[in-house]
Amino acid sequence: MRIDLITLFPEMCEAVLNESIIGRAQKSGAIEVFCHQLRDFAFDKHKRVDDTVYGGGMGMLMKCEPIALCFEDICKKCDTKPHFVYMSPQGATLNQEKIKELAEYDNVCVLAGHYEGVDQRVIDELVDEEISIGDYVLTGGELPALVFIDALARMAPGVLSNNECFTEESHFNGLLEYPQYTKPQDWRGIKVPPVLYSGDHGKVDQWRYEHSLINTAVKRPDMIEKRELSQRDREILDGYFNEEKAK
Repeated sequence: MRIDLITLFPEMCEAVLNESIIGRAQKSGAIEVFCHQLRDFAFDKHKRVDDTVYGGGMGMLMKCEPIALCFEDICKKCDTKPHFVYMSPQGATLNQEKIKELAEYDNVCVLAGHYEGVDQRVIDELVDEEISIGDYVLTGGELPALVFIDALARMAPGVLSNNECFTEESHFNGLLEYPQYTKPQDWRGIKVPPVLYSGDHGKVDQWRYEHSLINTAVKRPDMIEKRELSQRDREILDGYFNEEKAK
């Protein structure tokens, strides 16, 4: 997978993307991540990529041509036209299903906006989709872009040690992850559930599924409402909530 990021702050983004798992994945060749300075595609001596808004109003707007030229330059370097994502508070909220969908692309280009956003013509003519990381506004698109790239890159083959690293995580299968424990077995009188060190993998898997289901019902009931529950699932949840009421 190749990911290109168009930004006004490539050094800031590289400082994050070159570290930890994503950094190691780049060094191993599992993924390629390139940060492009948008000002390199500006025309005037001041390297301006923004201008005032037609119709008046506060703030400045990112111009069409530098973005178009940068994206076109990226297209020349890729075997195929990248799927172009603009990080925007007006976009669809990012979730794991969207990450799984976009992970199918070989090339993804991400635009980090600034100021009052970008000229609408860029969105209409170049951008494939707008994505938001939540219903709030930040000072720029770099942090949302880094969140998006991290979530996307770790889905690429070879980035994590094996697929179980993400297939058992929260949200991947529509449920939150089950509780997890490490040594010691007894911490200040609170003990690890014995089934987890019983050596019976079947019972461990069953315990994990049941507690994943319960965890989701307690913390994110909206996710449970969207899920098609089996009769066994309903029995698990009914048993748990009945026990809670009895306490």
